Amino acid sequence: MNLKVTKGALALLGAISAIHGAAAQDVVKIGHSGPLSGPQAFSGKDNENGARLAIEELNAKPITVGGKKIKFELLSEDDQGDPKAGVQVAQKFIDGGVKYVAGPYNSGVAIPASRAYNDAGVLIATVATNPKITQQGYKGLFRVNASDTQLGSKMALYAAQELKFKTVAVIDDRTAFGQGVAEEFKKQAKASGMAVAGHEFTNDKAFDFTAILTKLKAKKVEAIFFGGYAPQGAPMARQMKQLGINAKLLGGDTICTAEMGKLGGDAVGDNVLCSQGGAILDKAAAGPRFKAAFKKRYNRDADVYAASYYDATMMYAQAMQKANSTDPAKVGPVIAAGSHKGVAGTYAFDAKGDMKESPVTIFTFKNGAPAPLTSY
Repeated sequence: MNLKVTKGALALLGAISAIHGAAAQDVVKIGHSGPLSGPQAFSGKDNENGARLAIEELNAKPITVGGKKIKFELLSEDDQGDPKAGVQVAQKFIDGGVKYVAGPYNSGVAIPASRAYNDAGVLIATVATNPKITQQGYKGLFRVNASDTQLGSKMALYAAQELKFKTVAVIDDRTAFGQGVAEEFKKQAKASGMAVAGHEFTNDKAFDFTAILTKLKAKKVEAIFFGGYAPQGAPMARQMKQLGINAKLLGGDTICTAEMGKLGGDAVGDNVLCSQGGAILDKAAAGPRFKAAFKKRYNRDADVYAASYYDATMMYAQAMQKANSTDPAKVGPVIAAGSHKGVAGTYAFDAKGDMKESPVTIFTFKNGAPAPLTSY
């Protein structure tokens, strides 16, 4: 009889302990909003993988906040790179209790979606580059990347100072990103003494640029800066080659991707140069470890912003520990006032939510893959 009582008591204690253990664990949802379908899906998936790697590492050695172990959960949604869909994703996250978001990736999505997130008290960390994003005055918004101002202007400075170009042209796809980065390139090009011989327009669904390129060929430009994405940049490079245009094709971070080489084939090589936020990963202290961990987990190399999404997720976790809370109203000010040393950079922000220091790396292409030239 006594033995039975002892067993029963132990079982009861075990049940109480299990309930207590469950109660002592908080689940924190991290939302990822990005293009997971369509021509930019390769970028969306890469970004999602960066955030997921961080979450898996955090859950493997659970952090404790406010005396409770934290379990992170990634919720990833396809915003299709479309503003309307992005706002719908934002509402879905808000309704689902998501308080932290990595993304959106596209500036055209980030601008309207950030309003919804701000009104709901959700923190967002975005790599979207249009300067308007941080000019909205939202306290819970952080840009974990260089802005168009830095990406466009540094590419123009490189063209003027290193390549010694005198005459350039601009094409933009009229998206919030493409237009923004093209205007910043054009502004700095003129300030650096280069002549901008033409500014042509296309869209992010186009694949035939023959008419635009033929017009620019007649102007004998030394470089064409394209404000847009790899699915358009690659056929543009192919058509430049077919038309015998020897000008360099320049661009921002969205053509600094292996997809550009994959789609462009032998038309994409040292004739293409692009600017990307962040330092050269191989030279960053934690870069090689991150690259190896990513390759082991996904059996592929990290692309443009996987490290930035990894860093953003880790930044959230570190700030929760410092704030000793998972409440975004308490975590946001810690991020705003602090500094997080990540893989791709050190994340310290100005009053608008832009990084105080964001190095920009200039890349070219070798064997179909982006190859870094210099950071400044």
